[in-house]
Amino acid sequence: MSRIPLAEPATLPPFLKSMHDNARPDDWSTQRCARAFAAHPALLETYLKFYYPFHSTSGVIEPRLKELVRLRIATLNGCKTCKAARLARDVVSEREAAAGVDVFKDEASFTPREKAAIKLAETMAVDHFSIGDDEIRALRRHFSEAELLELMMMAGQYIGFGRMLAILQLEDTVCPI
Repeated sequence: MSRIPLAEPATLPPFLKSMHDNARPDDWSTQRCARAFAAHPALLETYLKFYYPFHSTSGVIEPRLKELVRLRIATLNGCKTCKAARLARDVVSEREAAAGVDVFKDEASFTPREKAAIKLAETMAVDHFSIGDDEIRALRRHFSEAELLELMMMAGQYIGFGRMLAILQLEDTVCPI
């Protein structure tokens, strides 16, 4: 059960109403997120103006890599809302999204670059103090400086926003995953 009141869809301000109504019928995560932010719609609208372009088309890191990182962090955060969301269906298969990303070390479909990114995100989420000079040197074999900055920035915001959503418990009582 949500820890914040979920506004009725008919009462949502225009941006949130559009977000809610344009979500696929099975996309409960977007629908409930829109309803949860009714108390502060400008906060979500401003955040998403950064999030969506950099998660998908903008930036120097490919969208598939960012989606794999986001999905791994969703598991580590325990955020059912984030784990249920599919933001890059065209570049990440359902099998990879549902389970593969959580066993990334053994997943044959992931490249060494993808595995390095997922490992960085995992370490940022569970033990960021353990990332030292050796780990950064290893990452530079796969990423330019610009890519490394973007990867860490996106992983950091996935961690923070996902933890907030997990705390709010926006998922349905029966998760549709």
